[in-house]
Amino acid sequence: MASEFDLIRRYFHQATAPRDDVVLGIGDDCALLQVPAGQQLAVSMDTLVVGRHFVPEVNPADLGHKALAVNLSDLAAIGATPAWVTLSLTLPAADASWQTWLTHLMRGFCDLASTHQVQLIGGDTTHGPLSLTIQAHGLVPSGQALRRAGARVGDLIYVSGTLGDAGLALSTQQGRYQSDTTAQAKLQARLDRPSPRIALGCSLRQIAHAAIDISDGLGADLQHLCTASGVGAQIQAVQLPVSAPVHTYLQQTNDWQLPVSAGDDYELLFTAARTSQSQIQQIARDLALPITCIGEITAATTLSMTLPNGSSCPLGAGYDHFAGSN
Repeated sequence: MASEFDLIRRYFHQATAPRDDVVLGIGDDCALLQVPAGQQLAVSMDTLVVGRHFVPEVNPADLGHKALAVNLSDLAAIGATPAWVTLSLTLPAADASWQTWLTHLMRGFCDLASTHQVQLIGGDTTHGPLSLTIQAHGLVPSGQALRRAGARVGDLIYVSGTLGDAGLALSTQQGRYQSDTTAQAKLQARLDRPSPRIALGCSLRQIAHAAIDISDGLGADLQHLCTASGVGAQIQAVQLPVSAPVHTYLQQTNDWQLPVSAGDDYELLFTAARTSQSQIQQIARDLALPITCIGEITAATTLSMTLPNGSSCPLGAGYDHFAGSN
């Protein structure tokens, strides 16, 4: 049975590559960081709890990736470049089986950290029900951070990537829908290993008027953006970007709430002036990332979606952490 300090030394102390702006990392009471001149510090934190955010039998490498990815996605939404991260981990035990589990967790975590040049600078380990809390720190040029507030009437609404893949993977996983094996593997990868859109967020700093990442569902996160901006939105269902498996699902079920309400997409949702269309198209080409216009910001403080048959419906509410809880 390993001690807390054994775990820190073995799995966390030199888990990620060092950065020049880390004056003091893991091993002291605090980390010391050097924020470059002309930069602002962006900070985000998320907790993943077994039974709520992931199943007990989750692949630990996938969990390590996703735990970091959801935080990096928040940094992407504000236009920040990731720099440092802390990790607090609660484990049911520290025996050999859990040490093997932790090895795989940190492999997934560190692979993504390496991709984005992020250094693990501290955290905590303790005994208890399985959960992970990550705090990510990023840097953004002073005055250039993207925010939820700022959307303007007449702005076009854009989204990156595709919508509903993670939600359809979960539906299939839970037996509520059946996808073919090849499609399910692709959908599952979208659920288990989302790609934080860091490069896109940085490219939008001086173009987007408002931005947010899609974690709780398009409808819920667009509502957050519109509430912060004091505006409304009109979405066109036929313009929603969906993958082939989700397109098949829509043909079979006509359930347009899936790409609107399902969470875990971790794409970027943003608004920009009509005059920025060519710049946004160029960014999409440069990043080899689909960016789709799905609607328009309106003066009315309501959110609605026009369906393919021409009728209109309110946008779905999305994921709520406390829905159904006492």
